[in-house]
Amino acid sequence: MQGSEIKSIREGHISLAEAYVQVDGRQAWLVNAHVAPYELANRNNHDPRRPRRLLLHKRQIKELWEAVRQKGVTVVPVRVYLKKGLAKIDVAIAKGKKLYDKRQEIAMKDQQRELARRSHGED
Repeated sequence: MQGSEIKSIREGHISLAEAYVQVDGRQAWLVNAHVAPYELANRNNHDPRRPRRLLLHKRQIKELWEAVRQKGVTVVPVRVYLKKGLAKIDVAIAKGKKLYDKRQEIAMKDQQRELARRSHGED
């Protein structure tokens, strides 16, 4: 990471909303994380959405690589924190929902919404 990125992260100007970790077997990259440009860095500022290399041990990369090779599994960043001047990222291995799970969840939300509407109407 560049100095302007660390300064921006220190100020809390980072978003992991659409970010994910891409693993190619040898390296891991943080992709699509938005680190806002540091205001005082002027012309030497960084690209807010550039891929950033994650420094991991070989065994950690191998573990993530084995998980990612499975269908429907991805690695997502959970949180960013600073420790001894270094930006650290907690990552999680996540599995996407199946289509029928999504349908069940939508049906449950519709039922809850309908119940809430009925209970407010009776007041």
